[in-house]
Amino acid sequence: MSRLAQTEGLTDIQREILATVRDFVDKEILPVATELEHRDEYPTAIVEGLKELGVFGLMIPEEYGGLGESLLTYALCVEEIARGWMSVSGIINTHFIVAYMLKQHGTEEQKEYFLPKMALGEIRGAFSMSEPGLGSDVSAITSKAVPDGDDYVLTGQKMWLTNGGSSTLVAVLCRTGEAREGVAPHKAMTTFLVEKEPGFGEVRPGLSIPGKIEKMGYKGVDTTELIMDGLRIPADRVLGGAPNRGFYQMMDGVEVGRVNVAARGCGVARRAFELGVAYAQQRHTFGKPIAQHQAIQFKLAEMGTKVEAAHAMMVNAARKKDSGARNDLEAGMAKYLASEYCKEVVEDAFRIHGGYGFSKEYEIERLYREAPMLLIGEGTAEIQKMIIGRRLLEEYRTQD
Repeated sequence: MSRLAQTEGLTDIQREILATVRDFVDKEILPVATELEHRDEYPTAIVEGLKELGVFGLMIPEEYGGLGESLLTYALCVEEIARGWMSVSGIINTHFIVAYMLKQHGTEEQKEYFLPKMALGEIRGAFSMSEPGLGSDVSAITSKAVPDGDDYVLTGQKMWLTNGGSSTLVAVLCRTGEAREGVAPHKAMTTFLVEKEPGFGEVRPGLSIPGKIEKMGYKGVDTTELIMDGLRIPADRVLGGAPNRGFYQMMDGVEVGRVNVAARGCGVARRAFELGVAYAQQRHTFGKPIAQHQAIQFKLAEMGTKVEAAHAMMVNAARKKDSGARNDLEAGMAKYLASEYCKEVVEDAFRIHGGYGFSKEYEIERLYREAPMLLIGEGTAEIQKMIIGRRLLEEYRTQD
């Protein structure tokens, strides 16, 4: 067990859950992750194992068949899973965001229908907000939903869906009103719960999922577009039962998603540190292990400190959300710091490996390609700094 990234104040149940997940990672994920990643192969056996452990229902309330655990428990499990293979934590993340949004904002009928199946992993969620031309500017969404009798007709193109092909439920944000003077754009957006078949091509009438997007890293998990062309969705599949609340629902989901991304950064950084500190003790130069060279010890000192600091901020953000308090400041800080520190720790571990780090034979090569995704996932560093800066000005506003 790592000396770094320990969490004080956990219950016996939380410690037991984490020990079970850590054991699963060590036995079922780490031995096969690099091979599957190089083949860009979906980790079916790993996902089935996580379903059996109940991870897909970790935060779903017990009355809907889940374990009813906290965001902190979930984030710590994500940290362990990302330590094994970040792509697996991505498979769980979007599912978790959709389940969270249903729990917080869904009608009772929607909760009763979806959540028990999501807890078992029978329904798997994906989250769709981004589009090809908008990036972080959510107000620029062009996908539209037009009322037609008891249905809405959806048209538009979405981008960067994690689990786009493997999911069977997608939370899709669309515009449901025209921009009007005096009405903010985000007040005319609605979240739709779109059920579909898994796979690629036309997955239901009016809805197509093109093939996987080829990526530098973050392989195994499918990342796709989503194309809607006359897609009919019943009005009872509007999240929460009423239109024009979608922006707030999505932002609530993104807030907890940022804690998740911070947890992933912590997990990848911890694995990079483990690889770096182990290699430094095995590799000899000038008659001694490179770990005995002061230059390497300085790197290890910086890496370990960054792992510890990122973990502490992630835990703080999760606990703030669990308390019911607003946590956009803490989540933004945790996501920003953890993703930046992850990149730096991975690069230092890569440098410690020297030429061998460039070889696909060594695990650090995979981590080096995976870490950059965390810099842009759930909002870039620049977006996080905007959020952090605005919130700090709110907290420290001076009197005019």
